[in-house]
Amino acid sequence: MDVQMHKKLSFLSSLSSSSLNMFFPHIFTPLILFIYLATFASAATLLPPDEVEALKQIGKTLGNNDWNFSGEANPCNWAEGTDNNVTCNCTSSTFCHITMISLKSRNLSGTLPTEFVKLPFLKVIDLTRNYLNGTIPPQWGCLPQVTHISLLGNRLTGSIPKEIGNISTLQHITLEFNQLSGALPPELGNLSQINHIHLTSNYFTGELPGTLAKLITLTEFRVSGNQFIGKIPNFIQKWTNLKKLGIQASGLDGPIPQEIASLTNMTDLRISDLNGMESTFPRLNNMTNMNRLILRSCNITGPLPKYLADLTKLQTLDLSFNKLDGDIPSNFVNLSTVEYIFLTGNFLSGLVPKSMLQYGKNIDLSYNNFNPGPPGCQQKNVNLFASSSNGNPSQVSKPLGIVSCMRSFQCPQNWSSFYINCGGQETFDGSTKFEDDLDLGGAAKFIQHGTNWAFSSTGRFFDDDSQDSWISTNISRLSMRNFELYMTARLSPISLTYYGFCLLNGKYIVKLHFAEIMFTDNETFSSLGRRIFDIYIQGKLEYKNFNIEKAAGGLNKETIQTFTAVVTNSTLEIRLYWAGQGTTGIPSRGVYGPLISAISVYNPDYVSKNKNNISVGAVVWIVATVAFVIILLLGILWWRGYLPRKDTTEHDLKGLVLQTGSFTLRQLKAATNNFDVANKIGEGGFGSVYKGLLSDGTIIAVKQLSSKSKQGNREFVNEIGMISALQHPHLVKLYGCCVEEINCC
Repeated sequence: MDVQMHKKLSFLSSLSSSSLNMFFPHIFTPLILFIYLATFASAATLLPPDEVEALKQIGKTLGNNDWNFSGEANPCNWAEGTDNNVTCNCTSSTFCHITMISLKSRNLSGTLPTEFVKLPFLKVIDLTRNYLNGTIPPQWGCLPQVTHISLLGNRLTGSIPKEIGNISTLQHITLEFNQLSGALPPELGNLSQINHIHLTSNYFTGELPGTLAKLITLTEFRVSGNQFIGKIPNFIQKWTNLKKLGIQASGLDGPIPQEIASLTNMTDLRISDLNGMESTFPRLNNMTNMNRLILRSCNITGPLPKYLADLTKLQTLDLSFNKLDGDIPSNFVNLSTVEYIFLTGNFLSGLVPKSMLQYGKNIDLSYNNFNPGPPGCQQKNVNLFASSSNGNPSQVSKPLGIVSCMRSFQCPQNWSSFYINCGGQETFDGSTKFEDDLDLGGAAKFIQHGTNWAFSSTGRFFDDDSQDSWISTNISRLSMRNFELYMTARLSPISLTYYGFCLLNGKYIVKLHFAEIMFTDNETFSSLGRRIFDIYIQGKLEYKNFNIEKAAGGLNKETIQTFTAVVTNSTLEIRLYWAGQGTTGIPSRGVYGPLISAISVYNPDYVSKNKNNISVGAVVWIVATVAFVIILLLGILWWRGYLPRKDTTEHDLKGLVLQTGSFTLRQLKAATNNFDVANKIGEGGFGSVYKGLLSDGTIIAVKQLSSKSKQGNREFVNEIGMISALQHPHLVKLYGCCVEEINCC
């Protein structure tokens, strides 16, 4: 029977699917299904039970609650190359073995499992960008075959266990963008096969262990954004295979050791924000493969070395915020193919080479001492803001003054304020209008906007494969009152300056509006970013290591930082600078640097109305003058009798009632048939006279005071008083009067 079935399967395999359907229309589908299920079940049984059990426990510890391995969920059958993948090696005729676990960007919220050590064939652990917490288990030191460990972008704390140095097979360890701390264990020097060590954006302290000198297989070493102490060690000269070195804001002191010249395979060198001694430019002329050279804020003095123009593979040159002086070498014309050149914030002088102005791609020469050139702070792709005779802003604590590149600009008037919705549309906060700020910006860009402000932006977001953007749009719900101000924000990778000009001199209030809108406010890896930068006002450092989230008490919340500034030369400078701190890869690479939502600048001694500045004293004088004129006019009208003198009139008329007698207006209306014209018998100076008949039959004459009469109440009272005093048989007797509302009779 088995032989016959084997023959049938062999026969079936030699036929096309159409032929199979033709000859076996009823048995083909269930037969194939039986073969598939049998094969799947067989594969599932090939994974050793202890590895299956370990994998279940790993999923539970990581917080991967939807992990199960029943039916089609066999982990060895998951598609390879995905971010959610368990890879098995099934080349053995008896068992499969798990060799890789990759669970990236799953927002797993558990801890790191010790059960990884129960997978003896495991080579790769990749838990990049999750929400894992806790510490790195010391038990991982027993991982027998692991070559790659990536825990980038989690909430891990504690120190690196010294046992990690026992993983002799380890080639690549990435612990970037966590909250790890403590000193690096000397045992890391035992990793004889290591080629990548990435420790950026943590809280590591202490000196770099001397045992790291043994790591001669290293090709990448990144320790930026930490709190190390001591100098950059000379032993890095032994890492002759090194291609990428990152020591930006690491806490280490300069100078850059001259021994770095031995690293001839270097393609990407990034050192920035060094403390310590000044030094001359390091010898890098043998690094002919250099693609990206960043030596920013490293206390480098002296002239620019000519050999930089001979680095033919160079695409990025950032030497900003040093103390370089002298002219730009003439052979820098060879750098016309370099994509980005940042020489911002030095003491460079002389003439700016015409080749740079004509052919430069993205060149920033702002904040230098060059000879003034043609007017204009942006010449094609070259930023020349404050590039002439202003010095290095990191060393000068005084206002810029009017920059030479704007010397041809004539102020139409002087203002006492400006308001900017950074990166956004024009909007209002109450009655205050915030001007739009919609220009996309750029790596080396100066933009003059409106009537009395401009901005200068320096830098490119490196390691970001997507198109650079210098404006961010909110991705979460905002609940603050004036949320329109925080829907967008302007970004910069290195330095962002807002420059006010044509201002009245005096004391100003500067309010900087911030909200962290690029990180999410939830329990995901996107909430784990840390944005840190410095704030300068009028060249003075006002806030070191400013963190928006901490200042606001959370993400997507507003914080307004208020400063005072004195304007003495009609200009005001607000500069934000990234000093290398914080994360650079959460939620994705290239997210870092200054971010600002809105700016309010005003002189409290002035108010703005229709763009005309009027002092508070002037407003008080105007209001007082108007009030005096109004009171004077009312007094004249009252004196001339055009306004009623209510108190006097009422007093006189009430006195008249007491002297004579009183009638109600209703009585008189009834007697005169509501002052009917038919009963009118005469007209006098005070008004009309009507014939009336009282209810008791008495015939009376009623004189009604007209509101149009040119004679006043005083004259009316005098006449009534005089008549009442007369006694004569031929005179009409005065019976009384009526005083109600505005009627006098």
